[in-house]
Amino acid sequence: MRVLKIVEGTSVDGPGLRTSVYLAGCRHHCQGCHNPQSWDPDGGREMSVSQLLEVISENEADVTLTGGDPLMQIEPLLELAKGIKALGLNIWLYTGYTFEQIMSDDSLRRITGTVDTIVDGPFISSLRDTSLLFRGSSNQRILNMPAGTPWESGMID
Repeated sequence: MRVLKIVEGTSVDGPGLRTSVYLAGCRHHCQGCHNPQSWDPDGGREMSVSQLLEVISENEADVTLTGGDPLMQIEPLLELAKGIKALGLNIWLYTGYTFEQIMSDDSLRRITGTVDTIVDGPFISSLRDTSLLFRGSSNQRILNMPAGTPWESGMID
């Protein structure tokens, strides 16, 4: 997998302390993206799924898969997510695709059975809202998987 960086012990990419894995590649090219260097699918460094699982296991923290758009690397992403679940960890996935787009694509739909939460939709600068937790613009949704229902928490408006 092409990995841009791994951030250990972060609290900005989902609830609690997490290990965030930033994966390379994004086709959405959202205007105002806070991470445009992540767009290059050849960016970062190559890491195997087993190498990533070793880092994740050592951190013993829930995981956020972000980028770029992790769905650009769907096959190894599925393997990684299954390995993370085998460790008993919670997984959040950030993607510029909407849940409806994911569900209409046979290849992408498989991820909904392996992650706990998807934050969906492209960043839209005109809808930017700094008061929202765990997302950048008001069109983005935090969805429980596999049903795609809104995330329930006293922290989310």
